[in-house]
Amino acid sequence: MKKVIQFGETVEGYDIPVLNEREIRAAAGILFLVIFFSLMLIMFNNNFLLAKYSITIFLTDFIIRVFVNPKFSPSLIIGRLIVRNQVPEYVGAKQKKFAWIIGVALSGTMFIFMVVVNSYSPITGIICLMCLIFLFFESAFGICLACKVYRMVYGEKAQYCPGEVCDVKAKQDIQKTSKAQVFIVFGFIAYIFLISYLVGDNLRKTPYDLFGIFSAKSK
Repeated sequence: MKKVIQFGETVEGYDIPVLNEREIRAAAGILFLVIFFSLMLIMFNNNFLLAKYSITIFLTDFIIRVFVNPKFSPSLIIGRLIVRNQVPEYVGAKQKKFAWIIGVALSGTMFIFMVVVNSYSPITGIICLMCLIFLFFESAFGICLACKVYRMVYGEKAQYCPGEVCDVKAKQDIQKTSKAQVFIVFGFIAYIFLISYLVGDNLRKTPYDLFGIFSAKSK
């Protein structure tokens, strides 16, 4: 029973239970796509079916992670299969548990409002947006936003963070951003606004079927 009900795994060289950040990021990407497509269906087709399924799946998956064992989480298992050939990147399990408890709270609230009560409101919209932001930052940047408040809640520094961000250290040259690079970013933003001003009307036009292929099929 002890091996079934546990959080994190014991790895030689680490004095606390750890998890593989690579499979966590893969799982976050999978969940992000599911929730994103659900939101698109709501926005463009007013179809809540996929959203209700994804909320139920999301809640069940996080309950397994927190209260049973992350090894038995379906999304993490799929993530493990996807990144099985990559070298593991170990992170402290404790801060991840804290973040996933927040995930249980958010998805549980969504489940009550949208699945049980069968309703939607600004509350569900805000929570959905928060979940998307959390999952996007985790999958795209390896940044656990919920983990950022771990120290404030527990009064201790998290150990073994992704990219060793918990450890204070000097940046290497390849990590530094010069003034010229910052200028390029702002210049690129200005360029986008300029394009919008100069040819914005043409960009907003619906493209026509150049060879008439799709127009012929629709007749």
